[in-house]
Parts: sequence; structure tokens; C-alpha cells
Amino acid sequence: MSTYRLKELLSPRSVALVGASPRRNSIGRAILGNVLKAKFAGQFGLVNRSYAEIDGISAVRRLDQLSFAPELVVLTAPPGAIPEIIDQAGKLGSAGALIITAGLGSGRGSLADLAERAARRYGMRLVGPNCLGVMMPGAKLNISFAAHVPCAGSLALISQSGAIAAGMVDWAAQRGVGFSGIVSIGDQLDVDIADLLDHFAMDGQTRAILLYIEAIKDARKFMSAARAAARIKPVVVVKSSRMGQGARAAATHTGALAGADAVYDAAFRRAGILRVPHLRELFDCAETVGRLESPPGKRLAVLTNGGGIGVLAIDRLVELGGVPAAIAPHTFEKLNAVLPRTWSGCNPVDIIGDADAARYAAALELLLADPGNDAVLVMNVQTALASTEESAATITRLVSDYRKQQKRWAKPILAVWVGARPDIIDTLSSAGIPNYPTEDDAVRGFMHLLRHREVVDALMQVPPAMPTTFAPDVEAARRIVDTALADGRQWLDPVEIKRLLEAYDIAMVPTFAAADPDQAVGYASELFARGATVVLKISSRDIVHKSDVGGVVLNLTNPDAVRAAALDVMARAKALRPEARISGVIVQAMMVRAKARELILGFTDDPTFGTVVVFGRGGTAAEIINDKALALPPLDLQLARDLIEQTRVSRLLRAYRDVPAVKQDAVAMALVKLSQMAADIPEIRELDINPLLADENGVMAVDARVAVGRVAPKFSGAGPANFAVRPYPSRWERHIQIRDSWRVFVRPIRPDDEPLIHELLRHVTPNDLRLRFFAPMKEFTHQFIARLTQLDYARAMAFVAFDEASHELVGVVRIHSDSIYESGEYAILLRSDLKGKGLGWALMQLIIEYARSEGLKAISGDVLRENTVMLDMCRDLGFEVKSDLGEADLCKVRLTL
Repeated sequence: MSTYRLKELLSPRSVALVGASPRRNSIGRAILGNVLKAKFAGQFGLVNRSYAEIDGISAVRRLDQLSFAPELVVLTAPPGAIPEIIDQAGKLGSAGALIITAGLGSGRGSLADLAERAARRYGMRLVGPNCLGVMMPGAKLNISFAAHVPCAGSLALISQSGAIAAGMVDWAAQRGVGFSGIVSIGDQLDVDIADLLDHFAMDGQTRAILLYIEAIKDARKFMSAARAAARIKPVVVVKSSRMGQGARAAATHTGALAGADAVYDAAFRRAGILRVPHLRELFDCAETVGRLESPPGKRLAVLTNGGGIGVLAIDRLVELGGVPAAIAPHTFEKLNAVLPRTWSGCNPVDIIGDADAARYAAALELLLADPGNDAVLVMNVQTALASTEESAATITRLVSDYRKQQKRWAKPILAVWVGARPDIIDTLSSAGIPNYPTEDDAVRGFMHLLRHREVVDALMQVPPAMPTTFAPDVEAARRIVDTALADGRQWLDPVEIKRLLEAYDIAMVPTFAAADPDQAVGYASELFARGATVVLKISSRDIVHKSDVGGVVLNLTNPDAVRAAALDVMARAKALRPEARISGVIVQAMMVRAKARELILGFTDDPTFGTVVVFGRGGTAAEIINDKALALPPLDLQLARDLIEQTRVSRLLRAYRDVPAVKQDAVAMALVKLSQMAADIPEIRELDINPLLADENGVMAVDARVAVGRVAPKFSGAGPANFAVRPYPSRWERHIQIRDSWRVFVRPIRPDDEPLIHELLRHVTPNDLRLRFFAPMKEFTHQFIARLTQLDYARAMAFVAFDEASHELVGVVRIHSDSIYESGEYAILLRSDLKGKGLGWALMQLIIEYARSEGLKAISGDVLRENTVMLDMCRDLGFEVKSDLGEADLCKVRLTL
């Protein structure tokens, strides 16, 4: 697994610092000082060739001279010494190394490469090089050169920048925010963001994960880990270079619209990560989503003693897409009974500037009981008429009592105490009430709750396989692309594009390629006979944007006009682009749909995330209007609808005045079809339909550009090699006949299988559960089962088996690959009353077949020595069985594939 040995690396029982120094202002001296200040309780030793003692701690010249074998080795030594030191650590059995040192280079044969090879020989994990270090306050471990010591808490921070990590520690200290762990990952030679997401997602001390990201190295691995983590707890990210990456130079509108930062935005959205623009909002977001459960709706009630600030809060709420809660009639009557006659009588509930603690409590109790709101924001502006401290203390007690009384779910309660002293903030925070300095911060915090609910709901959807509502002619489309590649061409011609789109059931206007004016007149005459008007366009592989050379002539109604236009267009193109190869003109029927909307849709290749689908408002000014949204495929109908709704033009697709609505889901289905085309034919590097006309009759492509090219697989493993998110692998659905004619249906697991897993566990004996999980299991939480069911099929796979007669779940088998995708760890669980019937054998064979198809080199597992049935089956399947040298009651099993 990608969390292999991370626990020992991040919470070691023993540490050795190699390169410790007595020299002031040195990194080695700073790290030594931080280790001592943190009061690390485990064994700690120093390695330095020049000094026998530093700050009263004895030092040795070599690692193997220490009196203990360190689980973690921290390296501040010169770059050239790093590979040899890692080799020494590996021989001693160290779990990992933290490489603070910079300057190891990159690429084959570099010091970094040599260090990684040495670590891999011994199964060591590496953090760094070129990083700030690791801070784990709960373990009293601070192996960093940060200036301040973070306090313990429940936020995990993963940062690609050491300076940002250090700055966030300082910022958090000012706000009383604590951390479960802080890791500066540096150059990510081994341990990367995805590995740490996996680790902190399952860490019981972490309630939310904060990320500072500059760039992603392995997009599929990152998406897999991020989606898994976000299903369990909030993940919030700040991404740098938001404004530094504009639209890139591209030959198609689609390519130009897919700016690098917009692609990251789409990736974060698909991963279920909440993105915020700066560090301040990062903490505000974590303050909210880490403390409160998301409400079922958008209705916020505001309780305040200051009318102005309450109105500002409502204004900001509406601006961000929230809903001001309406006060229910019976609640209104009760508020009238306990509040002064001068109260606002609406939301915001302004209880007037002289409001004391009792008035706050009376109003808040009624709002919490009111079914007309989903959350309450309590705000206080200090006055000389009432004690703000007493109000905060009373609100804190009331909220605590309210939460205890709620058996299943409590409304979120947020607070703003304007200009409050630190002790008041501590009072609110200690009660788990997220609080903010301004009404704007609080409202954004509430909206983060809503956004978190939306992304978690979206994550529960299964990435689709081949859509069942249409059957594309994949072979015909592939022949078109292969022909162009064989000719050495980069662009398909318009006739090929029409055939390509038709293969995927996307209509395009009648299109003909004419080599000269006479042929153009012949094709145009056919269109005139159908009652159509004609448009003429220059045909050249070298002129992608035809309007740039005046290469488009509209509204041609007779053969003479066509002949003249053809001569003029070809002459003009030759004059303006003398180097371009002119192959003639394109003749098309001119689509006159007065009430149609002009849209753009297509896909392009991003260097990090692979294929990206683009949708927006079309026309020649598509980039200038810049009304677009991006998504990572695969898309199903709901994901396509969500993509459309992110744009302003989506509102024009509905009916207005005398304009009928666009045919339901016609645009969304076109996006689904393009997503499938991108999966089927990765050699299509860019596709751009602009404009796509959409009206009550459906959609019609008027113009399109398609770029093709040979492509190397971007991502490892099965599934579309250009997709960062793997589709649901429907090809692994199968019917299996086991002994005695028992028929079982097996398919990949899905998130909605969670209730079935709970039911399966009811039919497993306590002893079988202990054999599977290595410990007595009395309770299975949602978080635990979600980890088992919510896979995205990139690094982990699980198959569920159903009895075909009863449709009951009877068994589960799973495999999770290691961080380098070479080996996978398996696990299997069957209903206890169905053991011994051959189901386990069949599922083990299936997981072995799957591992081979994924290119894994081995399957391994841990089996309790007393589980003789499993050990015997492993031997029969060809596994090598060895005793675990570290744990006498365990056996290691391994099958080389």
C-alpha cells in the first residue's frame, strides 16, 4: 500500500540525526534544537564525523555505531553522502529517511536516483529531499528547522513548500489552531501527496486535511488518494500560481480555454477537494468543515444585536448562493413574545443593541427549534449596554446542551464576536463552535459546509463505464484517425470530421470537400435543390481558424455566387498565407436556426491530468467571453449536467420569452458521447465543436476541428491511459459457476454496497472476523466500511460476489497496490456459513487474474498462523509461505506473477 511504513516514518520509536552540527544558524543545529524542545520520548542519537558530542549529546561517526537501530534517519549531510547513508540505514532495518538536504539532482544516475534505488532495496520510505521536515506534535516529534513549535490539534498539513508550512505554523499559533501532523514533502522522491493523503485519511487524530500544492506529479494516483480521503473527512487545498497560468497557445478554442489552473480547478472538484484562494480562508474553511456536519439545505438564520452587520451577512449569503431562512409563523409568534417590540421581525433576527445573555439564549433556542432554517449564525457587536463575555458563555452552554439532546444530527451553529478578546474566542472554540472575525468569513464558512456536502454526494457516484444509451461505431471512427496518422497528418479534414462525429451519433451539417470552383458549384447545387442556403469555407490543413484569412462566406443562394466566392476565398487565402497548402473549399448547408444557442464543446490533452472536457458559450469570441467550465472524464449524464450548470450560458438553455428550451439533455448527451470518444481513441489529441447549435429540436455541429497524433500512455494500469479518473471497470462483471452447480455473480464493488457489506458482516462469526482483521471487531463504523466500498479502481480493487438465486452478498476479495504499483496486498472475507464450498478459491483466482492484467509483479498478504485453511489455499495456489520474523503469530504469503 502507499501507506507502507509511513506510520513508522511519521511516528518513529527511535530517530537518528545524521549531519547534526554545533555551528550556529546551521540546519543541523536548528533541527537538533527542535527535537530537544519537543521532548521526543523515544531513542535519539546523533551521527557526525567531526564531533563526538553536540549540546551535551554524544555523537558517533557512523549509523551502525549507534546503540540502537533507528526507525527513522534524518539527513542533513552533504548531497554526495546521502545514497551511502541510506544504504547503511537500510542494512540496519530503518523504516525510512527524512532527507532535508537539497541539491541531489534528478534523473537517471543522479544522487536522488541512487538514493531512491538504495531505499527500494530495503523497502525504506523517503520524505524529501529539499524539505523543511516533519512535525508531529502528538508524538512530541519536531524534526524540522521551523522557527516555531506547532501545538497539538486535529488538522493535518501537507505542503510542497517548506516556507509556506513554516508560515502556516506561525499563523496557526496566533489563532490557537493545532495540528495532528505537518509534513513538508520537498521534491517527493518517494513519499508524495497521495501517500500522505492515504495516511492522514485513516489517522484517528486528524479531522481535516490541509494541502498547499504547487504541482501534481502523478495525477491518477493523486486523484485516487484524494477521492478516497475526501469521502472520509474534509480536504482543503490552496494552489499557487492561480493567476500565472492563463490560456495557453493552442490551435483550437477548446485548447485555449483549458488553462492550466482551470484544469486543476476541475480536478479538485472531481476529487471532492474544497479549494480556497489563500491561507486565511484555508484555516476558516478547516474551522468550519472540521467541526460541523454539513446541513441538508442552504437556509441560514442570522441572529445579531447589530442590524447593519446582520444585513451585510444576508447580502453576502445571497451573493454566494445561500438562502436567507424564512421564519416559520409559530416561531415568529414566540419571538414576538420574548423580544422587544423593536426587534427586526425578519431574518436577520436583530435583537437590538442592548441584548443581554438571556435575550440571546431565548432567541437562539427558538431558532434552533425552527424547521425553517438549516443552520444558525450568531453574531455579537460589543456595546456598553451588555456583557459580551456573558453572552458568549451563555451561548456556549446552550449550544452544548442542544447538541447533547440531539440524537442523530444537530444544526450547525457558527459565531462572529466582533473585536472579541482571545479569552472569548477560546470560550467559543472550546465548545466546538467555529467562530470568525467578520460576517463575510462566517458566511463563507457556511458555504464551505454546503460545498462539502455537494462534493461528498458527488463522490458517491460511480464513475461510468460505456454509456448504455448509445452504441458508437468505434471501429469506423478508429479507421478515420488511423488513416490520418498513416498519412502523417495532424488535422482531420471536414469530411472526416463529419464521419467521425456521425460514428458517435453527433449530427453535423451536410459537408462536402471541393477541389475547385466547378466541384463546389456541383455540391452547392445539390444543397440548393434541398432548399438550403450555402456557406463556403477555405480548405487547408495549415489554416485552422478560417475566419483569420477571410476564409468563410455565408448566405450563398445560387451557383454563380458560389463560383465567385470559391475563386475569391482561395485567392485571398493564398495571398495572406502563401506558405499554406490550399486543397480547395468546403461546401456546407448553412444552418438558419434563429433561436438556437451557440455553444462550444470538446476535449483537449492536459500535460498533468490527461484528457479534459470543455463546455461553454461558443462563437468566434469564445476565448474573450470566457464562459466555460472544465471536467475530467469519464462523464455520465449527471456529471455532464453538472458541467453545463457551472456556466452562465446554461441559463440560456432554458425557456425565456418566446424562445423554447433546448431539448432536454441533448447537450449533456453530446458531452457524454465526446467523453466516450476520448476514452476509445486517445490518438484524438484535441477536438473542438464550435459552434454547436442547440434548440428545441436537439443539437447540430456547424464547425469542428480535430487534431490527432501518436500518444504515449500517460497513466499506468488498465483503463483509458489518458484519463486521470478510471471508469467503473464493467468488463470485470462475470458469472461464475462453483462446485455443485452453485452460480455466483461477481462485479467490482461500488459505494452504494455499504449496506450490503454491513449485512454480510452479520453472517461472519467473531472468530472469522478476528482472522480477517487480526483483532476482535465489535463495531463497524460508516468510516470503516466507506474505506472498503468507496474505491476509484486506480490503486485498489474489490470484487463482491452475490448468490444468483438469493441475490445475497456472500463474499468480498480485494487488492491494494503498493506506492510504486509493483506489488499488491490482498484480503478476502466470506460468509462463515458458506466456507468450504469453493467460493474462496474462485475469488482468489479472480484477484490473481486481475493483478496480472494490471501488470503487478506479485501479490502478498499477512495471514495469522492459526488460519490454516487460508494458508493451505495459498500453498495450493502457488504462494510462498514464510514466518514473519517480527511477529511470531503471523505468516507472510507471496505469489510471484
